[in-house]
Formats: sequence, C-alpha cells, structure tokens
Amino acid sequence: MQISDGPSYFPVFVAPPNVNHRSPGFVPGRVVPVHSPPPTKAPPPPPLKPIGPPPERRATFSLSENGHRLERGQRKRNTLICFGVSMGAFFFSIILIHSLTSGDVLDGNCPDHSTSLSSWNPGHNPEKAMVVRRGDLFRLDSSATLYSLTIQSGGRLVVFADNAEGSKNITLRTRHVLIEDGGSLHIGAPKCRYRSKATIALLGRSDEKAVAEVPELGRKFIGVRGGATLEIHGTERLSWTLLTRSVSSSGLAMGGYAFQRNFSRGINLRVVDQDTASVLFSERYDTHESRNDSQRLTQLLRSLPARRIVTLAVGDSAVKSLLDETKRTIQSLLGSTYVHDLKYRQAWALVSVIGGGNGSCSEAVREHENHDTGGKALAHQNFTTVDGVGFSVTAYSEWKNGAPQFGHVGEIVDGVDMRAEVAMLSRNILIYGEMENACYGNNWCQFFGHDTYGGHIKIFGNFTSVHLSHVELRNMGQQKKGRYPVHFHRCGDVDRRGGYREPTYVDGLSIHHSFSRCITIHATNGLLVKDTVGYDTLGHCFFLEDGIEHRNTFFHNLGLLTRPGTLLPTDRNETMCTSIRDKVYKNYTPSPSMECKAVSTFWIANPNNNLISNAAAGSQDAGIWYVFHSSSTGDSHGLVPETRAELTPLGIFYNNRVHSNFKAGLFIDKGVKTTNASAADPREYLCLDNNARFRPHENADPNRPRVAALIDTLIAFKNNDLGAWIRGGDITIQNSGFADNGVGLSFASDGSYPKDEGSSQEVTQSLFVGESHNRGSNGGQNKYWGQGGADGKMRTLPRNRTFPIRGFQIYDGPVRLTQSTFRNYVLTTERFASAVGFNLKNTWQLTPRNNLSKLSFQPNVGLRVFFGHPGQWFEENDLDGDKNSIFHDVDGSVTGYRDVYVGRADNYLIRHPDCVNITQWNGLVCSGTYSQVYIQTQGAPSLSLSISRDEYPEAPLVLRGINSQRALSQQYQPILMMSKSYTLHWDGPAPREIVLSLINFNQGDWVLVGLCYPPDTTFQVMADINDRQSNTFNDITDYGPLYSLAELEKKPLERKYFFDHSVGLLWLYLQARQRRDGHSYCSVKGCERVKVMATTSSSKLTCNCTAKAYPKYTKAPSAVVPMPTLSTQPCRDCGKSTIPCFKSVCGVAFRRTSYPLFYNILFPQVNRETFSFTQPGFFLVSVDACSGKVTKKSSFSKMDSKMEQYFKTGIPKRPGLVFLSCSLALVTISLFYPSCLSNCLFSAMYTFYSVSAHFITVFSTLHVFSLTESLVFWGFQGGSSPPPWASILAGQGEEGLGLQERYLPLGLEAYGCTQASTRRDMELLRTATGP
Repeated sequence: MQISDGPSYFPVFVAPPNVNHRSPGFVPGRVVPVHSPPPTKAPPPPPLKPIGPPPERRATFSLSENGHRLERGQRKRNTLICFGVSMGAFFFSIILIHSLTSGDVLDGNCPDHSTSLSSWNPGHNPEKAMVVRRGDLFRLDSSATLYSLTIQSGGRLVVFADNAEGSKNITLRTRHVLIEDGGSLHIGAPKCRYRSKATIALLGRSDEKAVAEVPELGRKFIGVRGGATLEIHGTERLSWTLLTRSVSSSGLAMGGYAFQRNFSRGINLRVVDQDTASVLFSERYDTHESRNDSQRLTQLLRSLPARRIVTLAVGDSAVKSLLDETKRTIQSLLGSTYVHDLKYRQAWALVSVIGGGNGSCSEAVREHENHDTGGKALAHQNFTTVDGVGFSVTAYSEWKNGAPQFGHVGEIVDGVDMRAEVAMLSRNILIYGEMENACYGNNWCQFFGHDTYGGHIKIFGNFTSVHLSHVELRNMGQQKKGRYPVHFHRCGDVDRRGGYREPTYVDGLSIHHSFSRCITIHATNGLLVKDTVGYDTLGHCFFLEDGIEHRNTFFHNLGLLTRPGTLLPTDRNETMCTSIRDKVYKNYTPSPSMECKAVSTFWIANPNNNLISNAAAGSQDAGIWYVFHSSSTGDSHGLVPETRAELTPLGIFYNNRVHSNFKAGLFIDKGVKTTNASAADPREYLCLDNNARFRPHENADPNRPRVAALIDTLIAFKNNDLGAWIRGGDITIQNSGFADNGVGLSFASDGSYPKDEGSSQEVTQSLFVGESHNRGSNGGQNKYWGQGGADGKMRTLPRNRTFPIRGFQIYDGPVRLTQSTFRNYVLTTERFASAVGFNLKNTWQLTPRNNLSKLSFQPNVGLRVFFGHPGQWFEENDLDGDKNSIFHDVDGSVTGYRDVYVGRADNYLIRHPDCVNITQWNGLVCSGTYSQVYIQTQGAPSLSLSISRDEYPEAPLVLRGINSQRALSQQYQPILMMSKSYTLHWDGPAPREIVLSLINFNQGDWVLVGLCYPPDTTFQVMADINDRQSNTFNDITDYGPLYSLAELEKKPLERKYFFDHSVGLLWLYLQARQRRDGHSYCSVKGCERVKVMATTSSSKLTCNCTAKAYPKYTKAPSAVVPMPTLSTQPCRDCGKSTIPCFKSVCGVAFRRTSYPLFYNILFPQVNRETFSFTQPGFFLVSVDACSGKVTKKSSFSKMDSKMEQYFKTGIPKRPGLVFLSCSLALVTISLFYPSCLSNCLFSAMYTFYSVSAHFITVFSTLHVFSLTESLVFWGFQGGSSPPPWASILAGQGEEGLGLQERYLPLGLEAYGCTQASTRRDMELLRTATGP
C-alpha cells in the first residue's frame, strides 16, 4: 500500500562546504536547513585509524588530498583561490551546457547528479580499509570489494551512481560500513528513487579472531553514528497486498468462473490480458491421463493472440500423456526450456508471453523425491497495463508430503475477510549478509542447522537524517543482543518533536530470512514503520525493546512466519527455554509455559504506540502481543524508574489482521520480570511474569478517570488456541471478526477483588464463526486435521478433534457482548462446539454482570451456550469458577426470555421454581437479582466451604477456594440470589477470622447469612468501608447482639447479629448502604465489608451445622422476580450489521428450503433483506454496485423473448454514468422443467453474456451438463473485465445448493463509482504521525 513518494522537504543534493555541516544553533539529532548560514570553521579532526590491528599486507587508502602548504604567503593563496573559483565556475558551466544539450538534465533531487561529486572506482581488494575523509564527495560508479568503508566526520558524501536506464548494477562487498558524525551515504532519494540494481554485501564470520570488533557494533554491519546521514530509497513497488482470488495448491488463482473445477492433476493454465491485467481464461488440462486434454491445450495456445500472458503450473503430475506436439508448442510460443524434459511429479511453473521467446519466459522446476519437491517451483514476472499500472503475475508448483502444499484463500468467507497476504520480497536495492553453508562455532548450532551470523544495521541517537524505503534486507541479524536487521538504538524522539523537520521512517522494506528480529525500536519514539514485510525471521519481528518506547506507528506492515530465537526468554520455545540456563539462579529450571513461549510478530512493550492495517500470520506463539514493563529495562534501566505502562492509554489500533498463529492472534496480558535472578526469585531477567494488568487511565494516573482502549476492526482467524486473549479494562472491541479459532475471543479482568476495582469490557458489532467454509490445508502451523464443520468434511482443527470450540468465552467480568452474530458452531460425535462458553477448569470468580444482548444466532449454531460436561478438557467440571458460571441475557436474544440470568443447572443458589432448564446447554434460565459475596478467611487455609440456600438445603454448593491449599488465607466468591437466606458450613474447624465483602451489590441489595461455629464461640463483629486507593478503612461500626432470628429480621438495616447456640449459626444481614457506579465491584465510597472474629475453646471441631439447621430453617422456594414469558417475536436489530474489514460490502445469500412432493422455496437475501421466491422459474435481483441498494426485482416463469429482452434492457442503468452500467445482476433460478432445462439455461446465460461480453470471454468452451434442481448466478453488467466474484453454481438432487453466500465489494473504481475523498486508515495515519 503505497501512499506517496515520500516527504517533500529533503535537501537538494548540492555539495556541502568543506566545513562542519551544523548550524550555530544546532541541536543534536535535528536536521539542518538546506541553506543554513555557514558556521565557524572547525579544525579538522585527526585521521581515523581502522579499529583493531589489520594484517600487515592490508593497505589503508586515503582518498583525499592532504598537502596544504602552510608556508605560502597570503597573496599567493588568495590568487590561487580566485583562480580555482574561476576555473570551477568555467568547468561547471561547460558541464551544465553539455548536460542540457545531451538531454541528460541534472536533477537537484538526485544525489548522484551533484556536479561536486568525483567519480570513484576503488576496485576489488578485500584487504583495503577505505576511509573517506574531510572534503571528499564521491560517487561510486562501479562495483567494489573492500575490507571496510568508514565515512568520517566533516561533511563527506558517498553516493551510489545511477542512470536513467537503470543499468548501473553496483555491488559493494565489505565487512562493514561505518558512517560517523557528519558523514553520509546516499542511494537514491525520495524524489529521485534509485533505478539501477544496488547491492551491499556484508562479509565475515563470528569466529574470525583476527578481525577486531568495533565497539557497540561488532562485525558485519552498517553503523550510523550521531550526526550521520543514511538515505536509501529504491524504486517504489507494491510491498504486499491481499489476494483477490483464491489460490489452489497448484499455485494458480481459482476464480469464481462458471462451472470451474478445483485444480488438481495436470497442467493448470491462466490467460491474462497484458493491457488490463484481467484474467481472461482458466482451465485445467489433465495431461497425465488424457491425450485429448493435451491436444486441447495445444489448440488453445495456438489460438491466443500475441502478447497474451500465460501461466502454467503442474498439479500432481502432467507428463504421462503430454504430447510432444504440446511440448513443442509451449517451447515455440512461450520460450520454455524445461517442458521438453519434464518428469513424473516434477513441480513446474511458468509465466510467459505468447510470441515473446525465451526472453519473456520465467520458469522454474523442482525435482520430486520421497513425496516432496524440497522447494517451490516459482515463476514470476512484472507487467504494466496500458494505463501505466504495474502488476505482477506469479505461478508456483510444489509437492509436500505427497500433495501440493497449500491453498490460499482470496475471498471473504462466511463474513470474515480471509484473503491471504501476498508479499513481494525482491527490491532493486539489496543489503544482505554473506553466509556459510551450515552452522558453525558458537552460533547456537544445537538449535539451528544453518548459519545465523548475518549482517545488521544499527542507528545511534542524534543522527542527522535516516530514511530507508523500498530496500531488501536478506540474511540480516545475529543471535546476539543489539544485532538486528534494522535497529534504532536509543534515538529518543525522531519526529518533529525531536527537532527533525523530516520525521524518520522506514517504508517498503523487505526483511526476510532474518536471524534476529525485523525492526527493533529501542528507546526511540515517533518512528514510522510503513509497508514493511518481515518474512521467516527468528525472535520477535517488530520489536519494542525496553518498555519506554512510545508514539511509534506501524502502518500496513506484514509479518509472516515468526520462529523462536534464543535472545530473550520470551523468544524461546520449550527446548530453548529449558536448555539456556546461564542467567537463572543456580540449578533452577525454567517453566516454558509460564516464562517463555511468547515469540510474536509484533511485540509491543508500551501501549502508547499505533498499529494500523497490519497483518501478522504464522507466528509460533502470537501475532500481536502487548506486554507491560513495570520499569524501564535493558540499556534503559533506570531512565524511567516507573513506566506506568499498564496505566497508559492505548494508542490507535485499527484494521489489524492476525491469523494462523499457534497460541493467539492478539494477546494483551502479562509483564516481564525486571530484576535479576536471585535466591528469592531464581527466574531469568526479562522472562514472562504474571505481574501486570492493563488498566488505562488519563495521564496514566490511577486517580483520574479510566480511558477505554479501543480495538477497532480486528480480524482473527485460524489461530490454534485463541483469536484474542485480552486482560484488563476498560476495553472495547468493535467491528471485528473471529473465525476458525479454538476460542474466538476471551476477556479476563485485571484481577479479581480485592486487587481489582472493577472495569468494563465490551464487544460490539462483531462476527464469530466456529468453522468456516475455508477448510484450510493439512500442514504448516495446522497441526490437527480431521472431520468437522457444517459439511462434515476434512479440515484444519484447533487443538485436536475433541477440543470444545467456543466463539465468545466468558471469564471473570464484567463483560458486555452486544450486536454480534454467531454462525457455524456445529457439534460432532467427538467434540462440543458452542457460540458462548466459559473458561475451562476455572478456579476464579465470574460476575453476574456479564451482559449479553442483541445477539444473532444463525441456524447452523448447534449450542448457543454450553456450561461444560465432565470429561476430556473439562475434567470433573467442578472447580469454583465452573460452578459459578453465569451471565445476564438482557433482552432475551439468547434464551427468548427477557432480563434473565443463565447459569449452571446444578447450582441451586441461583434457582427458583419457575426457572427453565435447558438440558443441551447444561444450563438454567432464571429471573432475579444476583450479586457476589467475597469471603476471605484467615487461620484455616485448606477448608472447603459448603453453602446451602434455605429453600434448597438438600443441594449445597461446595467451593474449595481459589488459593492453593498451602496459602495462609483462602477466598471464595459465590454468586447469590438477592433477598434470600443462606447458611455457610466448613469441612473442618471454623476460621478464626472471616471477612465478607459485598461485590456488585447495588444500593439496597441484601442477603441473610448464617455462619456455622461451635456453640461456645464468642464474637466481635464490625462493619467498615475499605477505600482501596488510599488503603484506609472508614465508617467503622460494631455489631451488637440480638436474641432471636425473628427480632433480627425486623431490623435488617441495623448493625445487629443473632447467634443460635442450639444450632451453631451466627446470623447477620449483608446489605449495601452505598451507591455503586458503573462497573466497579464496590460502592463509590469503597468496599462495604463485615468482619467476624471468633473465639472458641472448641477449635478442633468440624463446623458443619447442616443437620441441625434443617429443617428448622427450611423455607418454601419462591421467585423474587417473576419469570418472563417466552418471546416468539424475532429479535430486531440483533446481530452484526456490517462485514468486518470491508467498509462497503454487499452480502448476498441464497438458501433453498425443500418441501417434499410440493415445491422449493428460495430465499435470496441482500444485505439482510430477504426476498421470498416460491414459484418455479427465474428470479433476478439487481443491486446498485456503488451503494448496495436493491434497484429491481423480477421473476420469469420460463425462458422466452420477454426474459431475453430484460437481460438486454431491463437491468437499471445508474444515472450519470455513461460508459458503465453500475449494477450487480444477481440471478437465482429454481426450475422444474427437466426436458427443457439445458436449452433454457444456456439460452438465458448466452443472452446475458452477449450483453456483457466481457463477463466470460470463453463461455463457449464450457462443458454442457444436465441440471435438475437449482442454479445460482452472480454476475456483473458493465466494466471492461469480469470481477473475481462472478460465478455460476448448480445443484442436483434433494439437497440442491443449500446455503450459498457471497460478500461482494461495493463502491470500487472498477465499477465506475466515485471514490470517497478520505480513507479511515489514512486519516488515522495522519493523526498518529501529526505534530
């Protein structure tokens, strides 16, 4: 996604004076104005010697003249200066006149056009340590090999030469390039991009003892010191994009054209129009089995006009029946050199042009051995349309484990944008590390079989100017800290806030096969990282290092295939985690799941950074991980004693995609350990730590209001465990889509009471898909493959075949889920699947304030809710959190009952006689009011608590507590129905101290509780309000005794208790006296508590009073709040209204319902508007392609002249558009005339194609086959080429087509629609990078 040709204020490349380049008012790190007044001349620095003792035979070359004769007289010096100036002006004029007359116009924007540059051709001598010194202005005109290149201080310049033809092709091979204060290196410029091929190869091994390391830089680097300039700008090209068509595992696009079969065995062909980039024709020729198909391929190729682009790719095998005539045709017309000798199951791909000969042919072949080609046969070429728009055509073929490797989706599937990312890795400027063939020395060869000692670029603070665009970085990075492909090292503010007139950026980089990260931002702020691709890298890819980096913007970047590395514990996999123990305390063995296994494509160590339109796929652990540092770490340790990262508001998060990651797509949780290993804490420094909770407040001040973090338009699919795991609050997710994840989305609070004051988490306008029609590929990150989905076919599976899939997982709370849609949650014989579920094996509390409303459940949702079941994954399903699972169905969109609570069926603390059991859910639907009591005990840590409601004493709820059995205290958090009475019993001696806190009680809510104690117990009971912010206790009040329960029940508002000695129950009221606001657990004044301190001589008695308490205190069950009636009306405005990621999408669906012996009913639906079509015949809906509005509906009982005329003239034309009819013609046909079906069908289709001849130009080549039931047709009238979604589908038999659905983009320029003047992502980019 290219935005502009770069900033517009870069200096014109004129020769700087031979003086220090800074202005008198120079501030370190700021760009100096182009025409700044010359400063006072500084004395020249001493010559810089090469670092480390070079071999004696190595010569150091100085490229400047140093022969100043100080003894000359002043008059002679002045004379020579005047003469030099005159001659310089004369020669400059001659050069300028010659340039103008020859047509080679000098461009002040081009660094190599400066007339002050001297041609430089240093040749090839790997022992030369070159030093460019004061006054040198060089243009590198030819390839060179050097030991090293140092560009010293004082205003020197080295520029790579270029020409208009782009034919210079200069390669510089060296061990390192060091740019010092005042030095500069230029390859192209933003306004004059480099056209030729430029390469910098960085040489060296890690074990070369004779080669000294440069301090702070090591070896094999490009280093940019303070005051230095690095400007590298390659030719602009599309960095990456999304597929517009699905691609099969043969490597060719699968469009939606009529009756097209899936690619498999044979030669798969595409024909592309070079003038328009349109795909004209696609077909598979089974040249393995059919000689006839080989003849058809020959005829087709011979019929194509010159300049047509042709792509060929082998699927399975193609040679058994491939005729010699066909081979000769491919050789002569397409210039192939491999087709003649093609072997069985060789992978072969070709991109060529009809009549272009060998020069136009790109092809590749890979051998097939042991069911594997061992690589990808990939062919690629770039082309340009007649309008000057560049496009690329790629074909590939690969065998993996006996089958073509992967298919790639180019569609919106089930409403979620699953289009695969396509990246272009090559650039015309390449910087790479020369590598050995295998791992060696101390390069972690126990983990890597390849050399990992690549090159690196390191940029220090106070640089003058650094901008990198459209550069390829390959084999960069080292498994050593501080050695990364691109490393901004403690640079501070690098935008206008830091004094840079041109804010620093990296744009359009391709970083692939990296050995340590992609881009590291270290104590640097305000950097723009844009349109950059990181592919196949070790360790966190886009990496914020020390936790203090902020205001950086990641815009439209792509990270693919992020693998584990060794540098940090969070980079490591399980093997590395337990093997690398040099920084733990003594013999401690790390826990991989708790301390490591967090490698992520985007590692965001401070929330105040911006992520816009990025994609992260294929990470070993997470796509995007927000982690929180409690203090600055690493080299920044001590700079910011308290980062307050977990209190800092979130930057912009918009339109990011995370898929195919193993642990999670998006992960917001946890911190890192900020202390060294010790006996008290033996874990390694910077390992994962469960010590942080994201709770953003204004100015990161917990005493100020919370600021809701907004996650806008997150697309998460095919992540093995979680689409997203987000802990903290306030947080809102909107306009998002989750599909094919183990769990779509799970919220967790920032900690249960008393550590968490309560926060808000909300999901709105989102779509959850359990198993989509994108069945995936068997391999890669997809470790589990089995039967599933609505169609019961083989597909990728999260975790394994038995894992219970859930869309939205309720955990902690409070959460609000509203205006969202669920679809395709289908049970199998081996596993459960539910739209809404709960965290498995949950020990923690859940709040009844988890509110669900305005939800839509599609018919293929088997279980709307599931509370678990004893067995695999759930185990006994009897932990405290499991038993207290509950949520509030606000409007009845889940259950059909308005304002009810849904909980576990076996939880009698929440039920009443009118509750409704839903056996399939293992759930119970009840009316009422519900809150929590937080029960904290001291002095009896291993007790189990048994709670009985007086109305159901035979069914107590037993809680084992949240803390471990060895803890000094224990806590329990039961959910209770308000206005009821309960008794509490223990399986051992009663705790000497109990604190009961009122959680989520609204003012006036109450329960009556009886606590079991020995008969001889005496009590001190008191109430207080705990202000958690100040950790103070207010309104302390003592309770006084009463002598009967009846007397206590008459005085519920008084601070009184009654102890029934005969039973052993201490009765008291828990009633909220203060107002509670928002989502806080407690009141506005603090947490209302009752503290009971007991003294008894019977300290060893088991305190379970159940036998004595009942039936004495048994009450008849009743409902406090009447149960509502079941609603039979459809839910209005329920579900998500738009499709995630597409701003303008027309959702079109066709569902056929069959009634035996009668007729079919077809329900076309356009943007949720349903049209009923019950008569046999043809039904057509026209939709405006710009607005998505239905413009016309028509039906025809048979194919006749009336229908033919409608195709020609009846489809509405959009007013104001003369050259293009902007209508989507959406046709569905349900027919019962078998004898005339074929003729009617093809007459109708032919008529439509003749009106829109561009739709499918090779319709006549389609095979005719009979249809007996139904047909659906998506077409487009108008334009110069068919859109990729155009297709025809036919169904046979009783099942017919079932549900058919397409999501069609609207408002495209290709349709002739007027584009909106602004784009949301561009607006946000301007906001993020503004002053």
